[in-house]
Amino acid sequence: MYAARARASLRGWGGVGAMAVLCALALAFVLLLPRTQQARQDGRTAGPGVAEATQARASDCKDSDAQKRTLSPSGADGPTIDAIKSRTGAKRKLVVGVDQNSYHWGYRNPNTEGAELEGFDIDLVHRIAADILGDPDAVQFKAIPTSQRIPAIQDGRVDMVVRTMTITCPRLDEVAFSAPYFKTGQQVLAPKSSSITGYDDTLAHKKICTASGSTAYLKLKADRDKGTLPASTDISTTVPNQLDCLVRLQLGEVDAVVTDGALAASQAAQDPTVELKGEAFTTEYYGVAMKKDADDLVRRVNRILVGYRASGWQTSYDRWLSATLGKDSGASKPPAPEYLRKS
Repeated sequence: MYAARARASLRGWGGVGAMAVLCALALAFVLLLPRTQQARQDGRTAGPGVAEATQARASDCKDSDAQKRTLSPSGADGPTIDAIKSRTGAKRKLVVGVDQNSYHWGYRNPNTEGAELEGFDIDLVHRIAADILGDPDAVQFKAIPTSQRIPAIQDGRVDMVVRTMTITCPRLDEVAFSAPYFKTGQQVLAPKSSSITGYDDTLAHKKICTASGSTAYLKLKADRDKGTLPASTDISTTVPNQLDCLVRLQLGEVDAVVTDGALAASQAAQDPTVELKGEAFTTEYYGVAMKKDADDLVRRVNRILVGYRASGWQTSYDRWLSATLGKDSGASKPPAPEYLRKS
């Protein structure tokens, strides 16, 4: 583009002089390109009124602070929100990737007309839709498996994913996250009669099931590679959806399931023959996932979460999760949000 403009402006010049100028411009472009790319990678933008970092790269991230790598709240519309609002007719909805098989998180209740989607994550989706589109029911739900959460965002199939999705450093290189809305940790789920006692040596020679693309599988693999998990532990069984692991466990095809404690507790509520074994062995935070360049949407969701934590979060917890996680929600409440830089 720069070369084409230069050629147009150089008409009528001497050939040698024109060539010299073009060469100089081309050299300058080559020298400046890495700097401009680096500036974009560093997350600095030159937009009017914005002097703030965007989502950080995984290389700048530590596991202990991944949940802090998000943008400060704002109620301002931007290109992403404008595009959502510009949808007309029946398509004027927020498109959200959710689960439909996680009991009390995102699941279809067969006892309701049309087997409506219900749960803690679903409540949050309705709150976001109410703020952005003025209607809590202006939502198109898309059920997606665990392994498709990130591709669905990147391909533009959904505006966001609200599906018990843990904020991690590697994922920050692929999608943007809101501030955390729930705190949990990995736990072991096994039959009550099992000799497994937790995430320890009793997993030796046991077959473990995890969801594809989950933080549970990555944790097991990393620990087995470094020797903190018995080398004989079989972690080869992975499934598209977390609930599939419970089915494998019920069929006797695996000895245990490793997943977020919040999900494991809900699975235990569905099957009285299984139980959580041991304490959580990680600390993880759920966030709303969006496209990397959807800064205005990230900021809006973060503003919504500020209000939701103050009014709405506890009501939803009491309704959906208190029976499985306990009436005291203190262990599940996310920390006070921290942002990359204040506005």
